[in-house]
Amino acid sequence: MHLLQVIIYGIVQGITELFPISSVGHAVILPYLLRWTQFSESNQFLPFVVMLHLGTGLALLIYFLPEWIHLIASIFDRRRRIERRILLLIIVATIPAAVLGKIFEHKLQELFPSALSASIFLIVNGLVLFWADRMRRRRRRTTTNIENLSFGRSFVIGIVQSLALIPGFSRSGITMAAGLASGLEYDDAARFSFLLATPVILGAGILEVPKMLHQHNHAMFHDGLIGGLCAGVLALLSTAFLMRYFQTTEVRALRPFGWYCIVVGVVVSILAALHIQF
Repeated sequence: MHLLQVIIYGIVQGITELFPISSVGHAVILPYLLRWTQFSESNQFLPFVVMLHLGTGLALLIYFLPEWIHLIASIFDRRRRIERRILLLIIVATIPAAVLGKIFEHKLQELFPSALSASIFLIVNGLVLFWADRMRRRRRRTTTNIENLSFGRSFVIGIVQSLALIPGFSRSGITMAAGLASGLEYDDAARFSFLLATPVILGAGILEVPKMLHQHNHAMFHDGLIGGLCAGVLALLSTAFLMRYFQTTEVRALRPFGWYCIVVGVVVSILAALHIQF
């Protein structure tokens, strides 16, 4: 890959992973539109994308590091009941995403070359965001905090998170939607979504790096490091922006992202159906 391609991939990943607009969907659509399919259709593309995710995962860990310290400390301190419960909720929600990801790993890899399927699922993702805003308005008088979520609802959020393995579905978008449907405020839904994404993203990246080193794929590992660094920097900025955005926006906070997904999805699906590239 050219250095410019690596940097562009990293920038796009850093923005789209945290914004509810599907980083994996953009990782499929971008090479199609720019005619970079020679690399995106190779067996090296998925490990590269995982390395980009590793950069965003580290950015999330850095941003929420003080909170993670308190959550982990709650294991050894019985007085930290709220932090311990939140940690257990994260663990419960992480299990289905990890299990389903492992089961359907090879099936999902077959979806990566298809810009058409990614654009269709991106449209569906946009509709989910509109639905989430609607649910938030309905539950405006019955909101709750993260620590008051039931373990059952947390498990369901984890199942929903596994949809992010499909290009076009946004991890942050669908987990936020599930959180809003469970009665969380926008900022709590975003916070729980980002906390939940951290172990899943880091876990996938940590598992993929040794495979690349074992295959002596040092060029791809080098590109992944550069792209991951770019993704990490943008992800850190994106997280800071989004947390402030969701703290200050009370209604229809997801609607702009929903419109973006629908418009981009419709345009790309038409271009893909007509086999048009730039």
